[in-house]
Amino acid sequence: MLIDSHCHLDLESFPEGLEAVIQRAQSAGVGALVCIGVGGWERTAGAVELAHRRDEVVATVGVHPHDASTLDASLDSRLRELARDERVVAVGEVGLDYHYQHSPQAVQKQVFSHFVQVARELRKPLVVHTREAAADTLEILESGPARDVGGVIHCFGEGRAFAKRVLDLGFFVSFSGIVTFKNAESLREVAAWAPADRILIETDSPYLAPVPLRGKRCEPAYVLHTARRVAELRGVSLQEIEATTAQNAGRLFGAPLAAAVQAASVEPGSALAT
Repeated sequence: MLIDSHCHLDLESFPEGLEAVIQRAQSAGVGALVCIGVGGWERTAGAVELAHRRDEVVATVGVHPHDASTLDASLDSRLRELARDERVVAVGEVGLDYHYQHSPQAVQKQVFSHFVQVARELRKPLVVHTREAAADTLEILESGPARDVGGVIHCFGEGRAFAKRVLDLGFFVSFSGIVTFKNAESLREVAAWAPADRILIETDSPYLAPVPLRGKRCEPAYVLHTARRVAELRGVSLQEIEATTAQNAGRLFGAPLAAAVQAASVEPGSALAT
């Protein structure tokens, strides 16, 4: 089955209801979803609540680099406690984004480094966001305890040199719909080259819908299109990509995700019929 290793699920983006979104994902062969808990306390707590309500969903807890300036002692304390929840499989997404710089770079680096330490304390992997900040991202990951916890560079968009360095740290790389975009040739090279035991697939819903759905609101069901493209690039079957990325997600996110997969109501091979 397919696993969407990174999606944002909230009613602002999906006013028809999350149950309908999950049902469409299951119909496309998606067996489990990793719901990213960022965007303020209410959205973060909502991601964890969804994971408790739906067996097919697990959650993460973190502070997106856009929101780094909002982190204070009170929010940090509440997030740390929430991150201990048994349905929370990772700390994130956290990281650096120098494209928009909604928070100052210095603050982003401080908050990112802080959550690397939190991940180490909780013994949970990291979900890392990096955009136009490759050098600083690598500096923080290579100089701190990130090697101890591992994690994933989500929505991977860098080149092979960056990929090699994060792979050397024990990290995974996760491919989103960007790998289907016309101007993403360097990313497709990484998707074709990366070790099979270190790749994941994701949607980053509601963003970055893959070709042939680009421009539409993205949702977990669309991870099938990304999986097909990665399979083509690697010269393997869709079934192999399903199995490989599901196994990798299970290794990264552990027992809660394994339980979510076991609870999934997806017929074997159903993705092939979509």
